[in-house]
Amino acid sequence: MSELSPHIPDLDLITYYGEKGQTLFSRVSPWTKAFMLLLIIVFITISKNLPLLALLYLCCLAAFWLAGLPVNKLFQWYLLPVVFVLSLVLLLIWEAEGTPLFTIGILGLSFTLTDEGLELVAVLLLKALISVTYTLLFLMTTKYAHFSAMIFKACPYPIDQIFLMSYRFIFITLKMVESMLKALRSRGGGLIKSTIRQSGMFAEIFALTLIRSYDRADRVSKAMEARGFSGKYVASTRVPAIRLPEYIFMLASTALAAYLLLFVT
Repeated sequence: MSELSPHIPDLDLITYYGEKGQTLFSRVSPWTKAFMLLLIIVFITISKNLPLLALLYLCCLAAFWLAGLPVNKLFQWYLLPVVFVLSLVLLLIWEAEGTPLFTIGILGLSFTLTDEGLELVAVLLLKALISVTYTLLFLMTTKYAHFSAMIFKACPYPIDQIFLMSYRFIFITLKMVESMLKALRSRGGGLIKSTIRQSGMFAEIFALTLIRSYDRADRVSKAMEARGFSGKYVASTRVPAIRLPEYIFMLASTALAAYLLLFVT
């Protein structure tokens, strides 16, 4: 397995679990899991109820654990969405409506933190963690062939081709970045430290990487055309159909979500 950082999702590990998983979630139709992902996105977009969002997050986390997926890795991968959310809302939570908790002064200005400001942070964090947890559960319990076939059938041309080609070449790009980071570490450097000390050298490295990637893409395109590539990927793998219990589960989940959104939140 390759790993750029313990806090960046490892695509090789995600693909390994997607291809080798034998749990109940791996046998569920990918169409059912995609429908539940859409339903969850709609629910967390509309709902602002903190207890309901906390309950939904615990359900997604329990499903991730029951699927035999690495929960410790998941907590490490949470760092990026948590930092992203906090960077967006840290300025918004001050002076929000609600009961004042405490006030701080900076450069002659006073800022008051309220209980609704804290609730806003908790709600947005839960929404981010729910979407990340279930999306990883979906990807790590679905075979690549089924996932690519779903994209091919569900997305219009050329969006499906962009998705399929990006997925194939993102592994090559990550390998190039990983090789560069290993070379830095072997020479006693680090990405941040070396960037500060030798910013000019890094500018040259990234410029050469861009040129090399463009040249490599051109050579790969010519090689594919020489082998009969007509300009369009075709994914003909049969995606497992939705079974009757899954239809019942989706119907019950939709009814429950509609009830909670209309009468509880």
